[in-house]
Amino acid sequence: MHVRAPAILIAARPHGETAVIARLLTEDLGLVAGYVAGGRGRRLRPVTIPGNAVDLELSARSDSQLPFARLELTASRGPWLGEPLAAAAIGWACALTATALPERQPYPALYQSLGALLEAVCNAPSARGWAPALVGYETLLLRELGYGAEGTLGERPTGDLPEILGAMDRLGTLLERYLLADRRGDVMAARQRLRDLLGRI
Repeated sequence: MHVRAPAILIAARPHGETAVIARLLTEDLGLVAGYVAGGRGRRLRPVTIPGNAVDLELSARSDSQLPFARLELTASRGPWLGEPLAAAAIGWACALTATALPERQPYPALYQSLGALLEAVCNAPSARGWAPALVGYETLLLRELGYGAEGTLGERPTGDLPEILGAMDRLGTLLERYLLADRRGDVMAARQRLRDLLGRI
């Protein structure tokens, strides 16, 4: 196997002394994992941040082998990780994606929607500018995985904060019940932290 594609890095777990196992979302392959040698080293540590957009090169001798991954940074989310609200939104969107999606099943709409959400978090002047996109992403994820047909999950809210928080509360129950039922602990805690921060605006 040899693949090269744009990707969004959604999780990086330490492996050995300096490597990481990275999980990445691509448009055509879906969620893939790869071994990144030196991923915790000085040169690659800024690259292996969840939310970063990268050029991914995967190579493996067989389908049963964990591929080796080479990453080249194309867009960094690092500058926004010092802002609690933006960091919470990036962390939640990546954790949800990494936890809910099966590996190697393409979801092009989710790839595009996650990329647009991360761009909005980093470029909107306030949370009111990106919070509707977050609710839209959660809704799309539920729909793509078969938990809600068009119109059954509610309308996408506007920039009105009480409406956004209400939609988040409604969707949180569905995410917990359907997508995160057996693994919700830390993931839903990240969402609750984001919800609490939005509630203080």
